[in-house]
Formats: sequence, C-alpha cells, structure tokens
Amino acid sequence: MTYKTMYKSELAELAEVSYSTFYRYLLSRRKILEQMGVSIHSKTLPPKAVRYVCEDYCIDLSEDRERLKHIKFR
Repeated sequence: MTYKTMYKSELAELAEVSYSTFYRYLLSRRKILEQMGVSIHSKTLPPKAVRYVCEDYCIDLSEDRERLKHIKFR
C-alpha cells in the first residue's frame, strides 16, 4: 500500500475519534514522531508518519478511503 500525506483531521475521522482525542494520541507518540522528523503541530503528516499511525492505531486506509469522499475538511 502506498501512503500519502494526510491531514491529522482526516486520520482522526478515519479512526472514528475526535480531533482532540487523536491529538492526545499523537502527544503520547511525540518522541517517536520527532525521531521521524515530524512535528505534532503540523496540519499534515508525511507518508512515513501516516504509515506509522495507521499501523499503530489500526486504521485501514484501503477500506476507509471511500468514507473520506463525503467529508469536508478545513
């Protein structure tokens, strides 16, 4: 599977949690993300961070991508 840059709000929606809950999750993984060169304060996550989050949080992008077509993000 090819991972692409995604907004944190998209990943929160796919994980079916609020943005604030997802942000707290990212805070708990801050050291790991910083080692990847990723700031938890950015609006988007690069592909390597998306892959890590999807594997760690058990988000299946292949099935959930269809749901994103109906969601408008800022």
